Amino acid sequence: MTAYDPQPSGTPGADGYDAVVLAGGAARRLGGADKPGVRVGGRALLDRVLAVCADAGTTVVVAGPRPTARPVTWAHEDPPGSGPVAALDAGLRHTGAEHVVVLSADLPFLGPATLRRLLGALRTSGAEGALLTDTGGRDQPLVAAYRASALRRELGALTLEPGGLVGLPLRRLTAALELTRVSDPVASFDCDTWDDIAAARARIREHGHVLDEWISAVKDELGIDLDVDTHLLLDLARDAAHGVARPAAPLTTFLVGYVAGRAGGGPEAVAEASRKAVALALRWAEEAAAADAEPGAGKAPDSPDAG
Repeated sequence: MTAYDPQPSGTPGADGYDAVVLAGGAARRLGGADKPGVRVGGRALLDRVLAVCADAGTTVVVAGPRPTARPVTWAHEDPPGSGPVAALDAGLRHTGAEHVVVLSADLPFLGPATLRRLLGALRTSGAEGALLTDTGGRDQPLVAAYRASALRRELGALTLEPGGLVGLPLRRLTAALELTRVSDPVASFDCDTWDDIAAARARIREHGHVLDEWISAVKDELGIDLDVDTHLLLDLARDAAHGVARPAAPLTTFLVGYVAGRAGGGPEAVAEASRKAVALALRWAEEAAAADAEPGAGKAPDSPDAG
């Protein structure tokens, strides 16, 4: 590329940002494997990252097109393989929002809350970029939020240098920006090696993480974006299992979901249906407890020995 001529086409989302996800690279430390397609917790790494920025106005993935869990805009650097700065330049040309989140495609533990922290830090600090830092305090320019105008300014300047953007490291770009930093060692964890992949797969199966990971994976697989009170549903399952019978737990939660869906869906519909089912399960349990305490408990009314 010999000139910088941005052609923004995005429509900013609710938070007024676009996203550029860099999913190219040779993945040499993975033996040339298709890193964005490697699965962690049953989901491709790329799909995990795309779920985090689902509310972006436009999401651009710089890589060869592939099936993804949600629609995106595809872009590629020219020439192919010319490095992260050139890839960012190619992705940025498809954005139009004031703020741009720039992410790599190998972040298994990045979540929406961290993304909101980065965008919040960018807006309140007056800086030109907000970067995540890793466990060693090192900057992670591919887990960051930037002012698009600042990126375009510096990309334009670098384009005029001999050789242009080809092969430039990201620090050549970020060194000219006024930056603020957000620390999150877990969210900044990336998967460069098979050992990293193994560590990520092990972590999501730990007791403190497995339920949230499973629910996120199911919602992604089913194509739904619904935040519900999981503790409420678990309490419902417990009450149904203890107060009625164990098979009542999964069947009751299924019926709650079905009724909530017919009512238009949403967290409020799930919560209301759950409250009704919990109340019923508690009444059922109280009735059973009272019956057990009565003389002749356990005998059916039509039993010869009853009454």
